[in-house]
Amino acid sequence: QVRLVESGGGLVQPGGSLRLSCAASGFASNGYAMAWFRQTPGQEREEVSCISGIDDTTVYTDSVKGRFTISRDHTQNTLYLQMNGLKPEDTAVYYCTTDQFRGFGCPITDFGSWGQGTQVTVSS
Repeated sequence: QVRLVESGGGLVQPGGSLRLSCAASGFASNGYAMAWFRQTPGQEREEVSCISGIDDTTVYTDSVKGRFTISRDHTQNTLYLQMNGLKPEDTAVYYCTTDQFRGFGCPITDFGSWGQGTQVTVSS
């Protein structure tokens, strides 16, 4: 059974940093595209960043380029999102997800599992 568990969210002041983690179990995430999404109340879920299942190439939405970094540790089966220079508009629930199929790049078109989400609040 595939399971994704996010952690690392919290309250941070503008300009601060957080590192989100997404621990995967029930499958080996190596070779699967994985992504971080975020959602605020009343809004659609927005893709923040994706890492390719082919070659670990990364892509970012424009609003986070230069501030966020997606990465993964294959030995720990964990996906990360390093968030620097946080802004109030980054406030959201952040979710990780995986491609249903192995060996594809970004963007993910066939979503597999989703985590339960972790709240990030950027406020002074």
